[in-house]
Amino acid sequence: MSKTELNSGSVRGPVDHDVRVQIVAAATEHFSLYGYEKTTVSDLAKAIGFSKAYIYKFFESKQAIGESICANCLSQIEADVRAAVSEAEHPPEQLRRMFKSIVEASLRLFSQDRKLYEIATSAATERWQAALAYEGRIRELLQDILQAGRQSGDFERKTPLDETVMAIYLVLRPYINPLLLQHGFDYIDEAPAQLSSLVLRSLSP
Repeated sequence: MSKTELNSGSVRGPVDHDVRVQIVAAATEHFSLYGYEKTTVSDLAKAIGFSKAYIYKFFESKQAIGESICANCLSQIEADVRAAVSEAEHPPEQLRRMFKSIVEASLRLFSQDRKLYEIATSAATERWQAALAYEGRIRELLQDILQAGRQSGDFERKTPLDETVMAIYLVLRPYINPLLLQHGFDYIDEAPAQLSSLVLRSLSP
């Protein structure tokens, strides 16, 4: 499809979506090579073959592009975590799998593509909406597991649920937040099992 066709006022909706996907894909590749902080929208426009003004039709800033990339990465981590949790039948094992999968998925992001990891770091530092939404969904998943465990009798019910969710989330946070993850590599192998065991003992009825 030519740029003339893409700029036509008669084509909206799905075509706009396709262009956004194309820009995000190209930006992901570009950021992987050159890094997020060192890349400008002008650099992206030149690499993609669009004008800077045309890119601004779809994204209001470089951060908006970064947010889309960040959301894609975090969605993959979340999908991995949910898949791991769904493989377990009982809440205690679901919680163990949640700890293990979050650490493994976050570590993959750090080790496989350090340039894209810079975007995750910016998202955590500047509290981008994509990062906040991801953290919120992780807390919701944790709450679902805790509620199921209380209903099954595996977990205690005296502590207010929201307090328990936040306490366990804070235990997980060093492996969710990329700014903190890089400081915990010395304990990355044993941390999930030991932390989840400690949490599960605290949840005993």
